[in-house]
Parts: sequence; C-alpha cells; structure tokens
Amino acid sequence: MHRPLIEAATSDDATAVVALWRMCELTRPWNDPAADFALALDSESSAVLVAQGSDGIGGSIMVGFDGHRGWVYYLAVAPDRRGEGLGRALMAAAEDWLRARGAPKIQLMVREDNHAALGFYRALGLERQKVVTLGRFLKDDA
Repeated sequence: MHRPLIEAATSDDATAVVALWRMCELTRPWNDPAADFALALDSESSAVLVAQGSDGIGGSIMVGFDGHRGWVYYLAVAPDRRGEGLGRALMAAAEDWLRARGAPKIQLMVREDNHAALGFYRALGLERQKVVTLGRFLKDDA
C-alpha cells in the first residue's frame, strides 16, 4: 500500500475538515471546531494535515508543538475510508512534522470510553501515561 498524499491544510479546506470532524463525532458543544481549525492555521507551532484523495479529503489530523511536547488532536478518517491505512499515515505525518521541529515526545488525549481509539493508538505503540489531565475554560474568565 502506498502512502497517501498528506499535506498542510489551507483555509480553503476548513469547511470540509470541520465536516469530517463532525462526521467522526470529534466535536463537542463547548468547542468551536472552525475556530480550532483557524487557530491552528494561524500559528507557526501548529498545523492541520489532510489526506487528499481523488474524492476530496479522506482524513485529517491537527498537530502542535508547545516547545516541550508534541500534541495531536482531531485525528479523523472518513468512515468509508477506514481500513485503508489513512489513520496510520496521518499519525506518521504528524510525527514527521513534530520531529522536524525538535519535539522529543508525542502526546494526545482520548476520551476514556473510546475503546476503538485506545486500541488504535495502542497498536501504534503509544502507551497510557500516568498523568491526570486537568483543565478549565478561559474564555469566560475576563
């Protein structure tokens, strides 16, 4: 199997990528995926990578480097394209993007009840970390 064409998304890809994220049930009411996409494209420390095919975008991944670790978000593969290796290819492209920026480690968050995703990442050699993720929304703190 050949590696699909994976390239950095542009603002022209926003509608298709956000639709893919929604189709793959990656969005949540408290996050604006269009704003996430735009913010990733507006920063030199992040990108959205897309797998292009003859029928459009078949997959995407958001990747960022905070200066300490690389992070992955929104790995999505269209349901009718699953099983073709797009998820693995997108993860490999994200790792390449991070290595090129000197990131020593890759991390990501998976909802604890998403067993399919946990199995996918485990098969790629990622391991559960002994950390707890804490958070708070900042947009309403002003």
